Amino acid sequence: MNTIQRILWTNIALAACSPAMAGTEELPKTKVSMEVCMKAAQAKHEGEVVKLELKDERGVPTYEFEILAKDGKSWELECDANTGKITEEEQEVDNAEAQLFKQKAKISLEQAKDIALKAHPGQVVEVEYEIESNGDASYEFDIMT
Repeated sequence: MNTIQRILWTNIALAACSPAMAGTEELPKTKVSMEVCMKAAQAKHEGEVVKLELKDERGVPTYEFEILAKDGKSWELECDANTGKITEEEQEVDNAEAQLFKQKAKISLEQAKDIALKAHPGQVVEVEYEIESNGDASYEFDIMT
């Protein structure tokens, strides 16, 4: 069975997690409802939730929300599904040429992609460009292995 591994690059630091996938894998058990986490996410960035994912983030059940804020910015927030606390907050940008991303990026898309594929051989099926809460630019790859 093919799996998709999400690879997050921040200043050439790799963090890999395996999202729970529909089918034979069980969803992670949660202690906090999706609604509690959604309220926490929307308290940070009020707007429309355009994507929701429940995943296992290194053994921690995590809700990931993509929010299109009223000011037009796109935000990705992760909420610990055991505590209801926001654990990660990133601003998404359209591409690597976005001014804010371009100013902060330390490596090119091709360099990041090469490094990710060496660590996790497969096919890149999606790339996201994000500004981390500390201001760093990061590439996020979904890789079909």
